[in-house]
Amino acid sequence: MITLGIIGAGIVGERIIKQTIEEGGVNIQAVYDTDTKRLKYIEDKYNLPVTNSLDELFQAPIDWVYIGTPPKSHAELAETAARRGLHVLCEKPLAHDAAAAEEMAESAINNRIQTAMHFPLMYSPIVREMALLIKSGAIGKIRRVELLTVFPVWPRAWQQNPWIASRSQGGFVREVFPHYLQLMHRLFGTLEIDSHQVDYPEDPDKCETGIIAHGKTQQGSPFLLSGLSGVGQQESLQFKVYGEEGVLTLENWSRLYKEDQEITREEVKTEKIVPSLFAEMKDQSTFLVGFDEGLVVQRYIDQLLTD
Repeated sequence: MITLGIIGAGIVGERIIKQTIEEGGVNIQAVYDTDTKRLKYIEDKYNLPVTNSLDELFQAPIDWVYIGTPPKSHAELAETAARRGLHVLCEKPLAHDAAAAEEMAESAINNRIQTAMHFPLMYSPIVREMALLIKSGAIGKIRRVELLTVFPVWPRAWQQNPWIASRSQGGFVREVFPHYLQLMHRLFGTLEIDSHQVDYPEDPDKCETGIIAHGKTQQGSPFLLSGLSGVGQQESLQFKVYGEEGVLTLENWSRLYKEDQEITREEVKTEKIVPSLFAEMKDQSTFLVGFDEGLVVQRYIDQLLTD
């Protein structure tokens, strides 16, 4: 049984709460959020114990802390938890920049705590199927990898908050790209970003509106990263892996398609059941993404957002 304290009860934090309720094996002992109205809503809806302060949460009978707050607060919260000997589950990105992320990773090592990051793609049966097809050579030698993202508006309607559109903490490169950069890192090894261009609005406080980047994987396959917001198209997320014998496309997080020169595009299905995030946390599985891997992804993000 994992005993968990939750810091940050926003939309994503609430998803974590729902997940723990659905699968069991996790006992939420305390929830804290600076928004007292939101905290009251969580308390009433889920009948969970809430705290009036962070200190009260850290003193609760917990062994893991979930951090679902804005990126700039991650480092201080994670280091506080680590000093108290508490394991940490953190939202992505690991921090708001690589320097803070390095401090988090170092603190975790020094205090000998376990760490995990919330990267749902790693616990998706269809993504595991995609990885198996690539690793088994089902689509042949990899020729190119592409991430193509389009957002009609950013922030999206469901994620309105004071920081998600800020240049210092928000933007789709920080919020969406980490999922796919982490997956690419797992599938293809170290990524080398050769060139990139970022488009920003006139307001210096607002996040990026476009990005395009080129590079190559550890095996030498070229990759393309593309992101665009504020255009006349529905939201679209496509992660494409081109092989000499076939092409795989992961669309909008959860639908996988395969095509080749002879067969029309077909959706790939799987009946596999894979362990959840919390099951992997209990087992300390190799599928678990720790702070060390989160730091690697953070460095990619920093490089992409550097002028």
